[in-house]
Amino acid sequence: MGLPKEDEIRYMKALKKVKEIKEFYGHVLVYVIVIPILIFVNLKFTPQFHWFWFSVFGWGVGLLSHAFQVFEGFKFVLGKDWEERKIKEFMKKDASNGK
Repeated sequence: MGLPKEDEIRYMKALKKVKEIKEFYGHVLVYVIVIPILIFVNLKFTPQFHWFWFSVFGWGVGLLSHAFQVFEGFKFVLGKDWEERKIKEFMKKDASNGK
């Protein structure tokens, strides 16, 4: 029989989101494994020039960009309805202070 159409759409969106998050964590894992290897190779063979910083920062920017894409920018920090909650909070505070 299957799920109702709306539930099926929500399920597919959730499935896509879970896949995106899983891919992001895979990206983090590779970063955490590869960067120390690059640091080791750099310090072992050319310790006079620390070129590993280019990889740390360049790849780090890419990783940060991936995080913003997956977690929808600042929504993962502030929450999805943050603006609406703050507006209501200020309106309530203003109403109680004004009377």
